[in-house]
Amino acid sequence: MANPNRAKRPGTKRFLAWAALAGIVSAAVFLAVAELLALLFARGGSPLLAVGSFVIDIVPQPFKEFAIATFGEYDKIALLVGLGLAVLIASAIAGVLELVRPPLGAIALGIAGVLSVAAVVTRAGATATTWIPSVAGAIAGAALLIVLGRMLRVWRQGASGAAGPASEPAAGVARRRFLLIGGIAAAGAVVVGIGSRVAGATTSSIAAIRRGLNLPAPQSTVTVPAGAELDIEGISPLFTPNKDFYRVDTALTVPSIDPETWRLSVVGMVDKELDLSFDDLVGMGLNEYALTLTCVSNEVGGDLVGTAKWWGVPLRDVLRAAGPASGADMVLSRSVDGYTASTPLESLTDDGLDAILAVAMNGEPLPLEHGFPVRMVVPGLYGYVSATKWLTELKVTTFADDEAYWTPRGYAAQAPIKMSSRIDTPRPGNPVSAGRVPIAGVAWAQTVGIDRVEVSIDDGDWQPATLSTAVGVNTWVQWFVDWDATPGTHYVTVRAVNAAGEIQTQDRAPIAPDGSSGWQRTLVTVT
Repeated sequence: MANPNRAKRPGTKRFLAWAALAGIVSAAVFLAVAELLALLFARGGSPLLAVGSFVIDIVPQPFKEFAIATFGEYDKIALLVGLGLAVLIASAIAGVLELVRPPLGAIALGIAGVLSVAAVVTRAGATATTWIPSVAGAIAGAALLIVLGRMLRVWRQGASGAAGPASEPAAGVARRRFLLIGGIAAAGAVVVGIGSRVAGATTSSIAAIRRGLNLPAPQSTVTVPAGAELDIEGISPLFTPNKDFYRVDTALTVPSIDPETWRLSVVGMVDKELDLSFDDLVGMGLNEYALTLTCVSNEVGGDLVGTAKWWGVPLRDVLRAAGPASGADMVLSRSVDGYTASTPLESLTDDGLDAILAVAMNGEPLPLEHGFPVRMVVPGLYGYVSATKWLTELKVTTFADDEAYWTPRGYAAQAPIKMSSRIDTPRPGNPVSAGRVPIAGVAWAQTVGIDRVEVSIDDGDWQPATLSTAVGVNTWVQWFVDWDATPGTHYVTVRAVNAAGEIQTQDRAPIAPDGSSGWQRTLVTVT
């Protein structure tokens, strides 16, 4: 027998949908208010960015490697999209809770505010006011959800007829107010939220300051010998353009730092602590260096490696002025976003290694995303233990007393770059025609140099490749082999031998804890 009350409760799913929308609008108001106040009073108080940075900090190493391998330089965009979807779903659930079990929805937004405050105040550089945007946003969002929830319940009650015909006018008023207030709140949240984000970017004139920055010419420049770059289609250029240079870091948004206010502190186990301005650093005299950088997340045959000409000041000169104390063996470098890297002190003070504080990249001030105004560049070490961007502090210490960002997350405290070689062309999935085909790529063995590169076709004898003329031991070299390709599928394998006679290891190793290893073996189709 049909339930006689069913007809009196029409549109249950419809009201749940309106409740979910109310939750989403309330969460949008939460974020919009927080972004506006962060813009006006506390630049580091954005809850979405703080939570995103917190997620980056706690994500397990396998997920981090998956994100880099899957999304590359867009991994942070993927994270923000994922957070946005999570917020969307959670806020919809909060709206439904506020309809069916008030005030659970408002309490849920309050809890979100508490979590946001925790994420904000624990970030590096948090101030006494960074908690205000999250608290104010949570109050505004919860208050709106309570109001919309009450209106929606009156609307639903009148539509069901449960309170009698007298409730219908009240339900109509509640419906109109719900739609009006919800619509105004949604439109306002979009305008204020997006406007605050855009204003936060446009009011920062760092990009314009960078473009107008006139650096003094370097005292010495890199001499590129004849034959240093091969003219082969598909091979990596000798120097990687800035726009193509890989980017891997923990910053969810690129820090904006004015060179006029930038300071570098040298502290810890030193005879004399230093506090340097940008002008102090540049005034020490710039030189040009050609150095290859490699990320520890670079897989065998991967593209998280690049070479550039850097202008900078030797780190040994800065540390010499501070006077490292006896017993110190590590420098903990710190970024403005709180990231830290552990670098052996000897790598920064060795007269034979050009470890530098870089201010320019390929003839122009450092791009914002590559560390403007100052970053570290250290030959022979993976970036996570040496290449700190947006540098603000050097702490002379010991490996026993301090550890860096990635050390407790499954990576080695010290990580020399492993010798490696890569096939750039031909690429898998791009068939080549039978006949004379160049097999070409790059190889690197920092601080030692490449002696030769060898190629094997279908696991046959190793054939010596022709090398480009090396710019130095700390840059990659290009190589090629002319191959008489026959139709079919073929495996091409490459390995390198360094100047000390050591052969690149065939043994496969994963990225963690100190970098991948193994020979690249590529399948090539010949038509």
